[in-house]
Amino acid sequence: MSPPRSSSRKYRTYRADFAQRREHGDDKSSKSGGGGGLGPDGVPRGRQLGKKRGRGFLTLFQRFVGMLRGHRGALGLAVATLSISTLVDLVPPLVSKIAIDNVINESPFGDGLLGRLAGWLPWVDEPKKLLMFLFLAVVAINVGSILMRVWGRWQATRISHRVRVEMRRRVYNHAIRLPLHRVYSLKSGGASSIIREDAGGVGELVFSMMYNPAGAIIQLVGVFLILAVTEWRLLLGALILLPVVFLTHRMWIGRIRPLWRDIRATRAHIDSRVTESFGGVRVVRTFGRERTEGTNFATDTHFMTRQELLGWWWNRAIDIIWRMLIPVALAGVLCYAGARIIDDRAAVLAGTLAPHQALTVGDLFMFLWYLASLLQPLALLASSAAGLQTSLAGLDRVLDLMEEPLESPTKPGAEALDPMQTHGRVEMSGVTFTYPKAPAAALSDISFTAEPGQVVALVGPSGAGKTTLCNLIARFYDPDTGAVSLDGLDLRTVKVDSYRAMLAIVEQDIFLFDGTVADNISYGRRGATQEQIADAAQLANADEFIETLPRGYGTWIGERGVKLSGGQRQRLAISRALLAHPRILILDEATSNLDTESERLIQSSLRNLMADRTSFVIAHRLSTITHADQILVMDKGRIIERGRHDELIARSGRYRQMVQVQTHPPEPEPDDDDDKDAMSDEPVAGAAKS
Repeated sequence: MSPPRSSSRKYRTYRADFAQRREHGDDKSSKSGGGGGLGPDGVPRGRQLGKKRGRGFLTLFQRFVGMLRGHRGALGLAVATLSISTLVDLVPPLVSKIAIDNVINESPFGDGLLGRLAGWLPWVDEPKKLLMFLFLAVVAINVGSILMRVWGRWQATRISHRVRVEMRRRVYNHAIRLPLHRVYSLKSGGASSIIREDAGGVGELVFSMMYNPAGAIIQLVGVFLILAVTEWRLLLGALILLPVVFLTHRMWIGRIRPLWRDIRATRAHIDSRVTESFGGVRVVRTFGRERTEGTNFATDTHFMTRQELLGWWWNRAIDIIWRMLIPVALAGVLCYAGARIIDDRAAVLAGTLAPHQALTVGDLFMFLWYLASLLQPLALLASSAAGLQTSLAGLDRVLDLMEEPLESPTKPGAEALDPMQTHGRVEMSGVTFTYPKAPAAALSDISFTAEPGQVVALVGPSGAGKTTLCNLIARFYDPDTGAVSLDGLDLRTVKVDSYRAMLAIVEQDIFLFDGTVADNISYGRRGATQEQIADAAQLANADEFIETLPRGYGTWIGERGVKLSGGQRQRLAISRALLAHPRILILDEATSNLDTESERLIQSSLRNLMADRTSFVIAHRLSTITHADQILVMDKGRIIERGRHDELIARSGRYRQMVQVQTHPPEPEPDDDDDKDAMSDEPVAGAAKS
């Protein structure tokens, strides 16, 4: 089915898909990486219908607590100060009741709780001084509470930012070590969205899952206890509110988290499309597709806006319920307590009720205050749960990514290579490899040996498996069967970092970083001196154009080296490989973008470089590999011929055919006019002979 062309049609399709997933119990719409984004029907890709969500709230809570290792003590102290300040905030309503009933109205304290408190109060017989004391006490309590709350919140904020930075670092370090096919499926924009939005949002869970709920729960427990002591009937009325919280959570929050997972997946898709469009801006402009790309961006953005507005309405539904509930509850307390005050006053006048047992205006004021204090954390828990689901959706996507296996994981007991003891003998024995989800093997039964210092050339048509073979040599992948060995050691028993430190790759599609010329040349060798950088550039014939740049080696070259020509970028990449002093060198058409004169100079430099290094050269121009010690001719993932140039030419096989095609291209067929001339000549010749 073709994707819907308008955001409204895409949104309607999404709503139907979302409802179907809800009906089948699949509320986890998309995995964190390549599974995210929009499917062919224009909606976020979902898991198979009927598959239950893998992680519930308790699982996510436990995983998040595990991420707080190293911060738990500081967070516990912050929650402790919050708890103390929250309990202290429950004192002013009681002080206000004393001021209204016992000071202003001069009612007796009685023999209960207030009577015991009266023994601690000064100036009980002097109302004005006692009123001033109560005022100062409330001010001191509020100031102390504010200071403790601010200090605790500062600690929680600092922890939140540290967790955010740490999670972004962990996700980045994990994502950059994923298998290449997985990294390609993520795309740069999608990976950036996960690192920036999802991993960054995990830090917000410090507040939405830990700090704010702790304060709300402490406040709830405190108010319930006070109501239980002062007026148990109000406590029963307050308990009725708890099922409302549960129902709103079940009705609304269960839908909000999967919706925000979809929104984050859509945002990742948009980011990747934007990154892709700007990365291929030359192609976009060449084919006049600016308006199309702009339309696609606007459609996806409008679609995401519709999703966000849907989430906004669901969030507001919770807020509306509580905004209606709070005034209704306060009005109910006012009616109940007001009627009790009127009845108790009549009973006191009739002598059937003791004055200290009657409900007073101070009691009403205190109850209203405590009820507001009770409803506030309930409303906070209900409304913040929506934001909590957003952060949990991000955590869920982060955990999806973090649980994906890394590329070529290092086995326990793997050893690090010593560059001084490494000779560079590379051997493949019975190697077969298939890319994930590929229908056929990319390599089948590959076996060869490259002795130290040899140059091995790989030739064959596109798709023959040349790059895949080099990817296995670089250990970007491990073979399905067989082994790739270095000096007799299976690469799977070697630490990847120590092996890659002795490897350099120069590809046809050059990637340079947005930095200076010197930064890019020295990228593969930390601490390289300016003299070493200049020597490498000279060997690669790059120094002549570098010296013409405005700031020489300090010139900024722009993203991907956009300020340089293709040949200049190629020479910088070769300089980078030269400076790394690798034991193993992989060249993938490394001189393809150079002019004839530069290619001649660099070929001489490369021969000097490869003299003591094991080199693998992927070449399409066969004239550049006649000096190779071993040429492997590949086709459909197999080695069909091998040998030196002269040997292969003598065999009259596939290699010789390839050389003949390049050195003696077929003559063009004659056009129609030539055919006519040739035909007209034949009878003339025949006539002459006769």
